[in-house]
Amino acid sequence: MRKLVPFDRSRQTVPRLVLARAIHLLDAASTTAEAMLLAEGRILATGSAAECQAAADAAGLDPIRVDLGDATVVPGFIDAHAHPLMYGQMMTWVDCGPDKATSIPEIVALLQDAAAALPAGRPVRGYGYEHRNLAEQRHPTRFELDRVATDREVYLMNASGHGGVVNSYTLERNGIDRDTPNPQGGEFFRDGAGELTGELSDAACNILTGVHGVKVGHHGPNFHLADEPEEHLRQLDVATSRFLAGGVTTIGDAQVSRREFDMYLRLAEAGRLQVRVSMYLLSHLLDEALEMGLVGQFGNAHLSFAGIKFYADGTLGGWTAYFPDGYVGDPCRTGQLYHEPAEYAELIRRAHLAGLQTATHAQSPTAIEMVVSAIESALAESPDDDARHRIEHCGLPTPAQITRMAAAGIRPVNQPQHYYNWGEGVEEAIGTPGERFNPLGEFERAGVPVTISSDAPVADPIPLEAIQAAVTRITRRGHRLGPDDLRISALSALRAHTIEGAASLGREDDLGTLEVGKLADFVVLDEDVLETDPERIGSIRVLQTWVDGEPRHRAE
Repeated sequence: MRKLVPFDRSRQTVPRLVLARAIHLLDAASTTAEAMLLAEGRILATGSAAECQAAADAAGLDPIRVDLGDATVVPGFIDAHAHPLMYGQMMTWVDCGPDKATSIPEIVALLQDAAAALPAGRPVRGYGYEHRNLAEQRHPTRFELDRVATDREVYLMNASGHGGVVNSYTLERNGIDRDTPNPQGGEFFRDGAGELTGELSDAACNILTGVHGVKVGHHGPNFHLADEPEEHLRQLDVATSRFLAGGVTTIGDAQVSRREFDMYLRLAEAGRLQVRVSMYLLSHLLDEALEMGLVGQFGNAHLSFAGIKFYADGTLGGWTAYFPDGYVGDPCRTGQLYHEPAEYAELIRRAHLAGLQTATHAQSPTAIEMVVSAIESALAESPDDDARHRIEHCGLPTPAQITRMAAAGIRPVNQPQHYYNWGEGVEEAIGTPGERFNPLGEFERAGVPVTISSDAPVADPIPLEAIQAAVTRITRRGHRLGPDDLRISALSALRAHTIEGAASLGREDDLGTLEVGKLADFVVLDEDVLETDPERIGSIRVLQTWVDGEPRHRAE
């Protein structure tokens, strides 16, 4: 795998000697130190306080002493798959998640309150509902959202991010009626009489994203709605603060269009990019990337290009992942593939031959098979033992597919918070196989590296919650999903959100562990994640988050 160009280390930072009860380096030996010496944004020494002070003396440094007392220090969390701009945008919408609403009337009331506070004509947008968490066990309808407004757009996004429900006004404004055909790769849902319910998914969301939304024919959907550039910059600032509050210091943005690219460049130029971002360009930009010679990683310490993002199918949460025989919970639903296998294989081949890492969203066994087969074919034509092609989510691979992933060096990037938030729903959707959703233990035993992430805004960027879910497989409702051998240890889960995340981004030379020479990105916790009761890991507090040897977040 190609490495990034050398980072710019011209910015000087204050040398510091950091002390804590335990500093987990997460190196190969799982070393625990009591001190770290930091200078110019990097780690100069680790070990005892005396050893680090001696290293400072030898380097002619007079570091500031930072005594963290009984706190525990771990490497900065790496969220290898998230959507920061979309997350920031959601934070300006109405939270209709399970902590705010447990029924459709409660959702309607929240949206009505928001509508009353907005200027006339301003769209009303909510997010976070999961229909299986609602008392009614169904999606709201357009008629229920008509109670919010009939003179402007009302959009309630499903927790999956792959669709939701709109009011009648939104459908009428876009000329959608009962006779409108479904777009390729999406659906306008209808009731038994053929009337539109208001629910829409995947490519049907183009009525919201408009002409600049990425169409399925251009390799995948784009669910990010457009705002003015200054509003997008504000949204990214707000989102960044939330990532830092969770201890996240590096993000893999898994859906970068021209809009996101431009916003990141503006933030970087203005010195407002407080976390590190590795960008995965949406696959409709593949031709342009190749024409510009983007045939490997490039960038600096804070903003870099990592690879190309593809979509194979939809989402399990929204029942749009591809199950050709239909869902157990609704045999009329099959979900969809975004590509014919031969077409997709050619896209992967082109990217691989150019030396690009690929990251493909795939959830169902059929979609995962298409991805694994395409990568195997590309590797057979052009062998590369460090290509690190990724499968995003990789919810339900078969055991045989996992074995092939290990042989091909394919890295799944999973989200344990998905099954924490709605794991029971996956079982309801597809039956007993759903208990294997995100089979981390199977990956680990097969020698497939485990990487875990948030997929924010599908889940909040709270790595400690994700780690707890990976270790316990206990859902929000208290149900344990699947057998114990699907779980992984706290150490494995911690590594999955740090060094393995770095490796999935191609950043392990500088990030992911607290070894000498690496960038000084770390998190200060009020308890030790390796000693806490597994069912309490999510309640551990992030006290501080440091990037480049400087504190970027302190808990209030």
